[in-house]
Amino acid sequence: ILAAIAAANAEASATAYGDDGWTERLSAKFNALFEREVYAFPLATGTASNALALSAVTPPWGVVFCHAQAHVRVDECGAPELFTGGARVVGLPGSAGKLLPAELATAIDAAAPHGAHNMQPAAVSISQSSELGRVYAAGEVAALAAVAHDAGLALHMDGARLANAVAACNVSVADLTWRAGVDVLSFGATKNGAMAAEAIVCFDEATARTLAFRRKRAGQLLSKMRFVSAQWEAYLADGLWLRNARHANAMAARLAAGLAPLSGVRILTPAEANEVFAHLPERMSAGLRDQGFRFHPWDHALGAGSVRLVTAFNTRESDVDAFVRTAQFLARGSTAGLQG
Repeated sequence: ILAAIAAANAEASATAYGDDGWTERLSAKFNALFEREVYAFPLATGTASNALALSAVTPPWGVVFCHAQAHVRVDECGAPELFTGGARVVGLPGSAGKLLPAELATAIDAAAPHGAHNMQPAAVSISQSSELGRVYAAGEVAALAAVAHDAGLALHMDGARLANAVAACNVSVADLTWRAGVDVLSFGATKNGAMAAEAIVCFDEATARTLAFRRKRAGQLLSKMRFVSAQWEAYLADGLWLRNARHANAMAARLAAGLAPLSGVRILTPAEANEVFAHLPERMSAGLRDQGFRFHPWDHALGAGSVRLVTAFNTRESDVDAFVRTAQFLARGSTAGLQG
């Protein structure tokens, strides 16, 4: 990916705002990847991707249903509400960060009993993988899409970790998105090896038609678009995106397996993608941080002592083993021999 950026930089002359060879080739690559014609919009951030994608399918008086812990609800600083012009993002309960069709159907039915006096259901957003590291299988996506579409709602997928989900499910990206009923996709590359490279992928022309203007108004139509498109071109070439994701997933599985037997440790959700959620004793968490490891507490979602551990495309086995080895020492009440 870095080599692709350098190669794009070496081009003596390239047209601005996406009218360049890299972006043109990328359109064909997206069509091949999704096994049909799609409408793709490269941009720079996941927040912009989610907010603009939802704005294309949600009016200002609309309601977007998602899981209560979804990124679009709790981690976007209100960007979806801003770019939709005032829509409401409503969180619903669910298992391990995943929406349930029955809960969604009930919420839709109860949302607008008084016509123009109420905001109207407009869209459903699901995170793939979920905010607790679980993966929606194609059938689960299809079940939610059926509920949404029966009520006239669009289905948006926040695919910041879509590569990890595709790798975990061992299916095609088409099977996990449009074939399962997804209408608009936020497709992330940044978390899997790229440098500020995201994309909105639309599966119908009508939705895509407004996004050209929405992207510009949001400051996401980059004059040097080729540097984003070049990253995507390298990311998708020769299956790099899936190799990176499979590696990250394998490192998470290795981490979970190493931590699970330790005294005081509980793995809180199955490590299906590249995140491990665990309860660690307070002394162990503090000791790990003292040794230079960095991770987020996750008390707000899973209770006191819970942490989120994320592995990546460049996580080494030795990194995982060092974390587990340090935790083992701390579980035994000793830090002797940890330095170096």
